[in-house]
Parts: sequence; C-alpha cells; structure tokens
Amino acid sequence: MAVQDVKPTRSELQDVQKRIKLSQNGYKLLKMKRDGLILEFFKILNQARGVREELDAAYASAVEKVNLASAVDGSFTLKSASFAVDAVPTIELKSTNIMGVVVPKIEGSDVHKGINERGYGLVGTDAYIDEVADAYEILVEKIIVAAELETTMKRLLDDIEKTKRRVNALEFKVIPEFEEQVKFIRLRLEEMERESMSSLKKIKKKKAVQA
Repeated sequence: MAVQDVKPTRSELQDVQKRIKLSQNGYKLLKMKRDGLILEFFKILNQARGVREELDAAYASAVEKVNLASAVDGSFTLKSASFAVDAVPTIELKSTNIMGVVVPKIEGSDVHKGINERGYGLVGTDAYIDEVADAYEILVEKIIVAAELETTMKRLLDDIEKTKRRVNALEFKVIPEFEEQVKFIRLRLEEMERESMSSLKKIKKKKAVQA
C-alpha cells in the first residue's frame, strides 16, 4: 500500500504499529529458523562428504573385485551367479522433520546377506564370487545412506533459500514500508491538530471581537 493511500487516523496508526510488531516478531523467528537450518545443513554436509568418500572407495573396490572374479572364473560363471540371486533388498522410505522441513529417512533391509542367503549356492562358485557379492552389497548400503543425506541437503537448501527471501522481504521491504506509513500518519495527525488549533483560535478571536 502506498503511503498516500493510508488513512491518517489514530486507529490506523495503532493498526500499522501492531503490524510492525508482528512483522518484527516474524522476522526474528524466521532469522532463527534460517540460522538453525544453515547449521543443520553444514552438519549433514560434513557427514555427506565422508559418505561420498566411502561410496567412491566401495565402488572402486566392487569394480576391482568383479574384474578379478571375471578374469579367474570367467564372465559366464559370474553372470550365472548373478542371475541365480533371487532375494532383492527391501527399501523403505520414511520421513522425519528438521525444523519444519520434511526430509527422507531411507532404510534398507536384507542388503548385506550371508553366503548361504544369496541364492547362487556354494557349488560351482568360489571365494572370488563371494567377494564380488559382498563388495556390491556394501556399495548398495553406501548408496542408500548417500541418497538420504544428499536428498536431505537439497531440501534443507531449498528451505534455507525460501526463508532467506522471506527474511529479506521483511527486513528491507515490509517493515520499512510500515515504518514509513507510521511517519506519514503521525505527520498528518500533527498537521490536522495544528489546523484544528488554528481554527479554534480564529473562532475564539472572532467571538471575542463580537462580544
């Protein structure tokens, strides 16, 4: 609302002053939320960096082991063992709340299995096949953790940006505009009071002349 459109009344002055107070309280709360989200973001970022390093190492290890098994046992034996695996991991997607931001909680079950639980059997396979299976199960576990952390970071970052925009809008636009309205109303009220006093003086003076 433009300053000129504001009604210069005492009730309007009180109303704008209430809006300023509400805006200032909202500004403080949003600023606290923004700062808290930033702290949470960097905390998770540190975790994600560690997990990403572990993920890269797990991937390199899995590739190394599958190449070794393929060289020793042959690619046909390796593919036959992989096709025999019938039990697949179960991924359950839940959610949790970080300062009002809903973030994912990803849980995987039956990811890391024992030798007897993989389905390809022990006859016709050797330790190289087992090491490949073990390496890729570890890799899947790391992928699940990394997916949870990186999705959480993205959602936190999105909310941080939204909160920052709202904080800036209140600080640099909404509150200053309300304060300008208060100044305008006060000036107009003072002018109206002076005009009223001047009119009263003229009336008194006129009555005194007529008496």
